[in-house]
Amino acid sequence: MKRIYFFMIILVGMCAATSCTDDSFLGETQVTDLDKEKVFSDSTYTAGFLTQIYVDMGFDTYPNRFGQGGLQTACDEAEFKVSSTISTDVMFATGTVNPNTVTSDAWSVCYRNIRRCNVFLANVDQSPMLESAKTVYKAEARFLRAWYYFVLLRHYGGVPLLGDNIYTDKDEIPMKRATYVEMIDYIVSECEAAAKDLPARRGGRQWGRISSSICYALESRLYLYAASKLHNGVSAEVTSDPAMVELLGYPTYDKERWKTAADAAARVISMGLFDLYSYHKDNNGLDEPGWGFYAQFQYHDFIQLTTYGDRTYNGGANCGNILTYKHSSSNEKEGLFYSPACGGNGNGGFIYHDLAVLFPMKDGKSVTESKYEYDALNPNVNRDPRFANTVIYDGATCMNAGNGGYKVQTAKGYGATVDAIYEGTPTGYYIRKMTHRSLAGNYFITTSQNYLLIRYAEILLNYAEAVNEYYGPDHSEDLGLAGTMSPYEALKKIREMAGIEPGDDGMYGIAKGMSQDQMREAIRLERRIELAFEGHRFFDVRRWMIAPDTDNAQMHGFEITKKASGARTGRVVNVRKHIFRPAMYFWPLPYNEVIKSDELVQNPNYE
Repeated sequence: MKRIYFFMIILVGMCAATSCTDDSFLGETQVTDLDKEKVFSDSTYTAGFLTQIYVDMGFDTYPNRFGQGGLQTACDEAEFKVSSTISTDVMFATGTVNPNTVTSDAWSVCYRNIRRCNVFLANVDQSPMLESAKTVYKAEARFLRAWYYFVLLRHYGGVPLLGDNIYTDKDEIPMKRATYVEMIDYIVSECEAAAKDLPARRGGRQWGRISSSICYALESRLYLYAASKLHNGVSAEVTSDPAMVELLGYPTYDKERWKTAADAAARVISMGLFDLYSYHKDNNGLDEPGWGFYAQFQYHDFIQLTTYGDRTYNGGANCGNILTYKHSSSNEKEGLFYSPACGGNGNGGFIYHDLAVLFPMKDGKSVTESKYEYDALNPNVNRDPRFANTVIYDGATCMNAGNGGYKVQTAKGYGATVDAIYEGTPTGYYIRKMTHRSLAGNYFITTSQNYLLIRYAEILLNYAEAVNEYYGPDHSEDLGLAGTMSPYEALKKIREMAGIEPGDDGMYGIAKGMSQDQMREAIRLERRIELAFEGHRFFDVRRWMIAPDTDNAQMHGFEITKKASGARTGRVVNVRKHIFRPAMYFWPLPYNEVIKSDELVQNPNYE
């Protein structure tokens, strides 16, 4: 057996990724140049070791994961920035991904941190800290281990399970891949064990640390994936090899898996700990429908805004955030997403017209069915407020080096700027979601760059999808503190936060009397809009097995031409033809790992 590098751990330089400035637990401890004995003989160093395991959470959904793009540019959400580098997102978009060139970050980062968890659990009892603290820290480490295994699972399917073992470069490491069922059982058992010793929710300086509600939220996501078409009865489209089927899912379909997923989401909802921030005035007290949708991503600035009308939100804008990846203060997101004139570098990608046009009008109806007229040249007018909080379009106002009134011009022709289509953007749009209105990529003001890894909106959508698949669209139930819930109610709550008009019927534009198929499409559309650029779409289209349509299609932009008179004309233009192959339902295991052991079999269609 050859030595396998990814199980090794480095105990030096541990403060490099934790020198955060957002006054949180990540910024509390510096640990440098220490060996294992030193780390676990001092309670502060021990806590710092655990903190280091948190640092890589969110790496897989980071918008610049591949150096010039992330999962959003590897699917039908956004166009990647063209460069001389052929990165993983480019390979997925063009159908050229292979084991030799795909990034190995999911493999190496996850196993590095899984080993760290094992080292921590094996040695923490030596630390001179309170037993009560050890109990909580052990539970956090068990969840973190489960989290990294989940990241591996949704990339590759079953992978080697290490248990509590700590291997060195001198050991023969078992490399046989666990089955999908074994992975599910292991992750759930770790989450359940961790939850028993954790508080339901954290606050203050402990915000971001693992709680029992986070454990249950991960189970909700896990069970939803397991019930989905890709895994719930693996089809011949994916593989016909019975041994491979067991690595990628269940051999046969079982409808009861949808009930398990519904129950897992209901468990989180019924805790009554989270809410959607339906706040429709901005922080200056001015009316703005859907402001809460924007504010939740900048929750650190708006925690004190807890009351709106007759409703009180625990934690203000943070009320719906379940798991947060704590990140240092900067203007990183603005640099990734904004236009060049506003300091953007394009590394976060450029939203496709295909997604931009799907946002409904402010009555919740599509652009072709609404009572409001859709104007492609002024796409924000009478639109779902999430549109303007997600998309930068021609004429959108952004921050530019301290000028909050700068208007981005994506039009070509008369007076064209560096932001114009074919100059700054290949699609005619930029991305605004998750950015801060007071920041620019070319300005000195910075703020926390935290990323939301699990939101309450996702749990509601998980619930709606699973309930619709198992019971149908009309099923409702009493979830205790959360009240009555149903697929309709979940969608209505999300659209209420979005700032969409309720309408005379109180349905927020959602059609009544939908069939199961119609509700399924409504839920999928809401996930696509509500969770855009948060790392869900890439995996959603795979688990639904619609990627042969969504990721094997011509993608479009919107070209606006401006004349000297000021008149503008627009047209839909082709940007890129995406290519999808059946192999791409799963990631290939890195070639450099597969060649080290005959036990480590490659995913189908990558040999």
